[in-house]
Amino acid sequence: MENKKITAEIIAVGTEILLGNIVNTNAAYIAAKLPELGIACFYQSVVGDNAERLEGAIRQALSRSDVVILSGGLGPTEDDLTKETACKVAGSEMYCHEESKERLIAYFEKRGLTLTENNMKQVMMPKGGVVLTNNNGTAPGVIIPYENKHIVLLPGPPGELKPMFEESVVPYLKKLTPGVILSQTVKVCSVGESMAETMIADLIDAQDNPSIATYAKTGEVHIRVTAYAEDEARAEKLIKPVVWELKNRFGSNVYTTKEDVSLEAAVVELLKSGDLKLMTVESCTGGMVASRIVNVPGASEVFKCGLVTYSNKAKRKLAGVKKSTIEKYSAVSRETAYEMVKAPEVWPKADIVIGVTGYASPCEDETKTGLVYISCNACGKITVKEFRFSGNRQKVRESATAQALILARQCILEALSEKAFG
Repeated sequence: MENKKITAEIIAVGTEILLGNIVNTNAAYIAAKLPELGIACFYQSVVGDNAERLEGAIRQALSRSDVVILSGGLGPTEDDLTKETACKVAGSEMYCHEESKERLIAYFEKRGLTLTENNMKQVMMPKGGVVLTNNNGTAPGVIIPYENKHIVLLPGPPGELKPMFEESVVPYLKKLTPGVILSQTVKVCSVGESMAETMIADLIDAQDNPSIATYAKTGEVHIRVTAYAEDEARAEKLIKPVVWELKNRFGSNVYTTKEDVSLEAAVVELLKSGDLKLMTVESCTGGMVASRIVNVPGASEVFKCGLVTYSNKAKRKLAGVKKSTIEKYSAVSRETAYEMVKAPEVWPKADIVIGVTGYASPCEDETKTGLVYISCNACGKITVKEFRFSGNRQKVRESATAQALILARQCILEALSEKAFG
């Protein structure tokens, strides 16, 4: 088929988004839905409640995209300017849409509310537009056809936008394109982004359809394979051999090819598969490793408990680290990390114990800032790794947490392998 894609652009309207008062979740939602419809999104923008700037943004979007989707600015107040501005750009006259008017009146009467005159602004629609019923609020949406292009206006509240998009916009957009865009993500750990790109440089250089893109995450690299085809079955057929090749190259460092599976979910699944129990002993991460684990549904089947041994005393009393070890090597050392996971008899019985100790904040000795030791006791075999993380306190803690999960995964895989062949 011709590799010509319908393109879309998303414009979020609202000064509150520009000021950071609310997060622009609408754009993320729409952007995720468009590929399923075979529509490529190349641009996104946010515009405040200003008619002149909004008009400029709409005109620019129409100059380069087939579909322009705007969210917000359809309400009754003076600063709700989206519909009026879009009509000006399209040269459309406004009229009172009787069905929307009746629904609006019924909405207020049902709730015993007073219908003020400014609310009638919401039922004024452009001639020739496709009115989109709002079953969850007062402001209808509308699609304005314009010179073989399409301006889609949606309300700002996500609880109104999402159902309207699913019920009305999806069927409309499906008629615009004969194809679908399908993606599958290969998630890799233990390999940095630059190394990952080097390992698949030939695939990236030769890419056409499907395309390959890498995305760096904390401690991970996600490789997205995207294909464009007439239908989902053909798109899957294009993606499958590329995903197979990626799995072949990265081997056990691929922890999933499913979009909804996180690193911690993969760790929990491994623990379940081997009937293994996990425990965490954390210092600088302050419980972040345990938090990510318990965020996984069903983690209670494998997670025994988590200790936050932030002080030296806690390391001694709760984790069983010898006082002499801390005095000789310090609380942040390979030796301390080793003893943190030796599992004294007072602990609940756990097959896998993860320990983390380090310097998350700047130290007088700058060489120690970001120094973290992560240890893992997997069925009696203890592994300790040293890391040097950069960034602020939060970034160091997040990096340490990710690497703790990665080390846990590696040690669990080794333990399961020994269990199977030993």
